Amino acid sequence: MATLRTDTLPIRAGEDVVRVRHVVRQWALELKFSLIEQTKIVTAASELARNTLDHGGGGSALIATVHENGRQGLRLTFTDKGPGIADIAQALKEGFTTGGGLGLGLSGARKLCSDFEIVSKAGEGTRVTVTRWK
Repeated sequence: MATLRTDTLPIRAGEDVVRVRHVVRQWALELKFSLIEQTKIVTAASELARNTLDHGGGGSALIATVHENGRQGLRLTFTDKGPGIADIAQALKEGFTTGGGLGLGLSGARKLCSDFEIVSKAGEGTRVTVTRWK
């Protein structure tokens, strides 16, 4: 897989979540994603950026355009140094929440993307990587 372009954005405040959404939408437009594809990747980015801020205490978003087997995509990697997720399987269940929300962040992002990977260690933080292929 070839990475064609990358940018790293900090996530430290609510306005950073908005900026991540904006940059992801712009890159999706440049890749000529359909409106539905744009909406899916931007929604996933928003949920994951919000989780990075609210549950991880802040972190970063790495945005990358990727190319593999003749297809293009957007890969988003959200990293924090927060408390980590003790039970990933439970956290991925639709409706599970520790923050009083609807519990659709992680499970929703997984459904909206082509590829989904989460790595988390208690006390060390969490990394979530998603890719949406065009």
